[in-house]
Amino acid sequence: MNFLRLETVALIEDDDDFRNALAERMEVEGLSVRAYRSAEAALAEIDADFPGVVVTDLRMPGLDGRQTLNRLQALDPALPVILSTGHGDVAEAVAAMRGGAYDFVAKPFAFDRLCESLTRALEKRALVLDNRRLTALSSEAGLELPLLGDSPAIRSLRATIAQIADARMDVLIEGETGVGKEAVARALHNGGRRRPHPFVAVNCGALPDGLIESELFGHELGAFAGALRRRIGHVERAHGGSLFLDAVESMPTAAQVKMLRVLEEREIHPIGASEPRTVDIRVLASATGDLDQALASGRLREELYYRLNVVRLRVPPLRERREDIPLLFASLAARAPIAAGAEPPVITDTVRSHLLEHSWPGNIRELSHFAQRFALGLEGREDMASSETRGLVERVADFEKRILEDTLEAVGGNVSEALLQLRVPRKTLYDKLKRHNLKPADYRSG
Repeated sequence: MNFLRLETVALIEDDDDFRNALAERMEVEGLSVRAYRSAEAALAEIDADFPGVVVTDLRMPGLDGRQTLNRLQALDPALPVILSTGHGDVAEAVAAMRGGAYDFVAKPFAFDRLCESLTRALEKRALVLDNRRLTALSSEAGLELPLLGDSPAIRSLRATIAQIADARMDVLIEGETGVGKEAVARALHNGGRRRPHPFVAVNCGALPDGLIESELFGHELGAFAGALRRRIGHVERAHGGSLFLDAVESMPTAAQVKMLRVLEEREIHPIGASEPRTVDIRVLASATGDLDQALASGRLREELYYRLNVVRLRVPPLRERREDIPLLFASLAARAPIAAGAEPPVITDTVRSHLLEHSWPGNIRELSHFAQRFALGLEGREDMASSETRGLVERVADFEKRILEDTLEAVGGNVSEALLQLRVPRKTLYDKLKRHNLKPADYRSG
């Protein structure tokens, strides 16, 4: 799933000549411009999911720029709004930024300055819409989380699951650690007629020594010392439904022999029972790592392997389905607990880069842990926090520097003319020039 790239700009400007010229210049830069003479006309067409940013004049008849900003903020606080102002409106523009405006540019402005701001604003808007889109998709899909996505590998796997979900044959599911093999097993179970009946998952590597047979097949009251009551084993609990043998290659050899009989005869013989009992189960087994090596080393018995290997499904690792990672992450982050009073997590550029560039050897399990840390503010938010705390001060300083540069350029470095245009005391002007390391002499021709 690719991230959004936006290029739409809503331009609100009551000066026809300036609006047309600016729109034409934006289109030359590859932007798609929707030009409006009034804020009222623009607001009639902009909604909360507007796929772009807004550039509006500050002083206009009817609704002015501040009022337009307030209306747009009420519609969608995350919609970037850039104000264009006169030099005399800087204080009002700064106040508007405190009120939620993304940026402001002073007329007459260098187009490169506006273009730079538009580029950043469109990237920010894309982040917001990406988060909304991914969250909506993850909540609406109705799939086991590891099966979310639109990559060819996961679409092929989902198609195979749908095709065999209601079949009677057993299935062997293979894949690296953390890819979601149990989710595939559950999808097979839920997609067929066995769905109303139990899905019983058994971690074969965690079966307790000495009690494996009792755990799997159960025992009768008094079958051995300490058998104070009858026990129903995992296999019988799955009657009518599905038995999932997770990491079947880690099952002890003796238990593998007994499971082979279950697979062949569909019956169990609990400890102490006078006769075997028939079970109606579908067996879904998973294996991690190299099955050939497990067979060669004897960890997995050949008879059991060939009996399970009627249908073999491979779950792809994340590195083979990178386009699905943002959607998986968004879904995991939306489910993760967040700190009390904290804002829901937002996927930043830093996080997006990590999602697409990291190799994810732990697959979805590793991705889930990263999402939980991110939701708690322990990952990926440092850059966001520092940007938020210093963004306004830096942007105001940059704006002030650009005004000084534009003015010095316009007056050819003439300080007296600059004082007339900027209407500030001489000492104030020199202090600001020093602060921004600007020298009027650099702007004098000849």
